[in-house]
Amino acid sequence: MGFFFGCQEQPKQSVVPAAKAEVVYDMYDPSEMAQLMNKMYAHNQTLKQDILAGNIPVEFPMDFMEIHSAALTKANMRNETFEHFSRIFIEAEKAIYDPNASEPIEARFNTAINVCISCHQTSCTGPIPRIKKLLIK
Repeated sequence: MGFFFGCQEQPKQSVVPAAKAEVVYDMYDPSEMAQLMNKMYAHNQTLKQDILAGNIPVEFPMDFMEIHSAALTKANMRNETFEHFSRIFIEAEKAIYDPNASEPIEARFNTAINVCISCHQTSCTGPIPRIKKLLIK
């Protein structure tokens, strides 16, 4: 004994679209700090590739110094911890460009990236997986 399932064609109904309502999107407007961090990320991504290719970087990007003045998404996050990590980050980034450093460049680069990760562990943890991708293994 078998069963037969079939679809019955439904009569088509005409649908008149309602008047289109204007949609207003609340677009994300990144803070100066968010823009700077994206710029630093892109720079370090390129820097990583240069290091892996055997190219030695020669000039510290001075716009990184804006970390001390760029407006944060939440102004109250510019606290003592943030300022501490900012100073350590700048020192670590400058060390990458030090031709007299005794540590291998890969280690100096990873130190700078690990400072980013450490800072982000205190607040704004979202980008940590992305930042970890910068590490040279």
